[in-house]
Amino acid sequence: MKVILQENVANLGKVGEIVKVKDGYGRNYLVPNQLAVIADERNVARMDHQRRTADARAQKLVGEAKALAEKLSQTAVTIRRQAGEENKIFGSVTNRDIAEALAAEGFAIDKKQIVVDESIIKNLGVFNVAVKLAPEVSADVKVYVIAG
Repeated sequence: MKVILQENVANLGKVGEIVKVKDGYGRNYLVPNQLAVIADERNVARMDHQRRTADARAQKLVGEAKALAEKLSQTAVTIRRQAGEENKIFGSVTNRDIAEALAAEGFAIDKKQIVVDESIIKNLGVFNVAVKLAPEVSADVKVYVIAG
């Protein structure tokens, strides 16, 4: 019996794959638990259509992410913090602070997308911060931390 997997199944395959399984395993376990559907013409055509639309949607999102990455890489944000001796700031600059500064510049970036090389910024200076927009698309933003 051939089935189309609708979820990842250990030792069998990933979502969307057509696999051959024993009749009892397919009828008694995979299909009732909605882990797979029988691979007839209609279901294969439906899965191909879903795969094509998902690929088109992913391509569109990657294109939008690349356009946003281009704009972000030309952007610099300034964050003011109180500083003490040796240019150490009181507190730190975190992903949330950078996300708020980017929001003030007109970019809606979630703080989880911001990747700081150091876990937090604790000194005055200029830092390059990566923003992950898609799995393969990221942009670098210059963050100026100044005394204020």
